[in-house]
Amino acid sequence: MSEEHGTYAKLIGLLDERGAAYRIIEHEEQGATEAVSALRGNTLAQAAKCIVVMVKIGKKEKRYILAVVPGDRRVDLGAVKGLLGGTYAGFATPEVAERLAGSVSGTILPFSFDPELDLVVDPALLVHEEIFFNAARLDRSLALRTADYTAVAEPRTADIAG
Repeated sequence: MSEEHGTYAKLIGLLDERGAAYRIIEHEEQGATEAVSALRGNTLAQAAKCIVVMVKIGKKEKRYILAVVPGDRRVDLGAVKGLLGGTYAGFATPEVAERLAGSVSGTILPFSFDPELDLVVDPALLVHEEIFFNAARLDRSLALRTADYTAVAEPRTADIAG
């Protein structure tokens, strides 16, 4: 089983264990938020766009944040930097992002299974009844009840969308 399918199985197992209400949506392979939202039939505002951000704190320390924002917004790097009191914030390299997320870019979950990756979600995403995201696979998405998402993922919330 590939790493992506392992991460997918881990997510489904966690959601089932916690009794979360979700639907699996199969579609053609697509990782771009706009295109996959059209395939799934959800609004961009309901799509969880997941970006791994590297924040430098001082000269020696680096922290990684899984920034989750609505699909019609962008991650505000300045806000993420300020949240951690960092000196610099930028997008993590694809290699680092994929290693920490356990899946390829375009399929990163709004969940963190790595202790090095801190989850921060913009509250604008959480106003919807359901959120939608690629489920660690390009050909499969989930529609997840927002209340169940916050109960299971336990994200920190902060205004990080621009």
